[in-house]
Amino acid sequence: MKLFESVPSPRPCHAPPDARETAARPPRPGGIRDVFTPGVDHRVLEVYARARDPHDPLELRDLWLGRIEHELGGNALRPALAETWRASRPRRSVEAEEVLSSRATVRFVKELFNWFFRDDLYGELRDSARYILSSGSIDEERWGLPQSLKECVRYALDRDWYGYSDSRGRVPAREAIAAYENARIEGARYGTENVAITMGGTFAISTLADFVLHGGARPTAPALCAIPNYPPLVETIARRHDVRLVPLASEGGQTSLEPLIAALTPDTPLVMLQTVGNPTGAAVAESDLVRLIRAASPSTVIVLDECHEWLGEYEKRSADRAAPQVVRVSSLSKTWSAPGLKAGWFLADPTFIDEYYEYASSSFGGPPSFFYTVIEVLARLERWLITGVETPGPAEAKEFESSYDIDLERLRNAYRGYRVERLRRAEDLTVLRDAATVRLTEIPGRVLPPRFSINTAVELPGWDDSYRCFRDVLRETGVSVFPGILTFCLSGGVVRVTTSRPWDELAPALDRLRGHAAPGHGG
Repeated sequence: MKLFESVPSPRPCHAPPDARETAARPPRPGGIRDVFTPGVDHRVLEVYARARDPHDPLELRDLWLGRIEHELGGNALRPALAETWRASRPRRSVEAEEVLSSRATVRFVKELFNWFFRDDLYGELRDSARYILSSGSIDEERWGLPQSLKECVRYALDRDWYGYSDSRGRVPAREAIAAYENARIEGARYGTENVAITMGGTFAISTLADFVLHGGARPTAPALCAIPNYPPLVETIARRHDVRLVPLASEGGQTSLEPLIAALTPDTPLVMLQTVGNPTGAAVAESDLVRLIRAASPSTVIVLDECHEWLGEYEKRSADRAAPQVVRVSSLSKTWSAPGLKAGWFLADPTFIDEYYEYASSSFGGPPSFFYTVIEVLARLERWLITGVETPGPAEAKEFESSYDIDLERLRNAYRGYRVERLRRAEDLTVLRDAATVRLTEIPGRVLPPRFSINTAVELPGWDDSYRCFRDVLRETGVSVFPGILTFCLSGGVVRVTTSRPWDELAPALDRLRGHAAPGHGG
C-alpha cells in the first residue's frame, strides 16, 4: 500500500470568461468605501435603553428582532415579537462604553447569530432563499480539498490510522507544520515543541480560552476582543472571563490596532484578534501588530486567529509573531476549503505547549488521528509551493518516513497536481471576488474592497440596520446576505456577501440585487 498510488486529475477552472471580463472592469466611481468603523450606533443604544433588564441577552435579541418585525409592517412574520417592541419604552440613558463592556452584548450577538441560521435562513425563511450569499464558505464541490490531499484521507482509512495518539498530535505532522510556519515567517525558529494539532480554529480558541483563563489567580482586567469578529470565538472567551469589545477601524484594506494597544493594561490576561477581519477582509498592519505584541505585558496571552489570511498579497510577516506570549491559530476551514474536517493547529512557546498537553490529555484526549497524514502532507506541499519548489527531488522525498513507501515519480505527480490546483483555485476565487466587487458597486452599493478572504462587505443603499437589510433583500430578491451585526458591526447597514460561489449562481444573484430599488428602508 503506497501513498499517492492513484491521484485524480486536478479540478478544472471554474471562473468563466464573463467573470474574468467583469473582474477586469474598473468599479463604478463613487462605489468604493475606503473607511469602515464598527462603532455603536443609535439603534443599538435604543435597544439597551428599552430593555427591562439590559443584562438579559435574550431580551435584547427579542427587542432587536421585534423592532424589525414592527418596521416590516404587513411583511412581518412574527407579530408577537413586533408587539414586544411596541410595548417597550425608553427606560434609561446608555453610553457606547456600557455596550462594549457588557457581558450581555457578546451573548446577544451570538443569540442573534443563532437565530439567523436556525430560525430565519435555514428555518422559516428557507423557501425564500433562492441564492445564498451569506454562508461564509466555499462551494466545496468546485473548490474543495485538493485531490492530492483527498488521496491522503483515503490512504489513512486504508491503513486504519485512527487510533490513540499524542494529545499534541503525531510528531511527523507537527514537524511538517513547524517547517511550513518557519517558511512563512522570516526569523521564526519553530520546532515540534511549538506545535499542537487541534480540531479546527473555533475549537482551538475555545480550548485556549479555557486553558488560559481558568485556574490560578483571577485577573481583574477584562480580556480584550477586537471587533469585527466571529461570535462563537468571542462568546467562548466571554463564558470564562470578563470581556471588553474593542472596535477597530479599517481604511484602504488595512486595520489599525491603535485602540487595542491603548486598551492594554499590565493585567490584561488575553487579547483575541483576527489578523484579517470578517466581514471586511481588511488586514492588520504588521507594524501595528509588532507594536501590540511589544506593548503587551509578558503575562498577556495574544491569540491571533490567522484563518482568513489568504487570497491576498502579504506583507512580510514579522518574527514578533513568534514571540513567547503569542499563540497563532490556523485551520483547514478556509485556505483548504475543508471546514467539516475540523482540523488545524496552533503555535506557541514550548512551555505553553507542554502545559497545554496536560490540559488536552485531561479534557479531550487528542485531535483526530485519522487526519494526521493529510495535515502532514499539506504542510509539506504548501511549504514547497511558497518557497518556490518546481519539482520535488530526493531531499523532498526523504522528508517522509519510510512507512509511506514514497516513490519519487508518484510524489512529483501528486505535487504537480497540488500546485496546479492550488494556483488555479486562488485565481478563480480572486476573479470571482473582484467581479463581485465591480457588480456590487453598480447596484449602486458602496463596497469595502477586501485585501484577503472570500467575503466582501457592502453597504446597500437605504438601510441603517443590517439585519433589516437581510430581511428586506431576501423577501424582495430571493438573495440572502449576511447581516454585519452578526460580526459585531454595531452600526449601520453593512452586510457581507460571500463571493466563492459558482458564477452561474453569483451572477444572477447580483443581477437581482442590482435590479432591486430600496428607497426609504431602514427606519
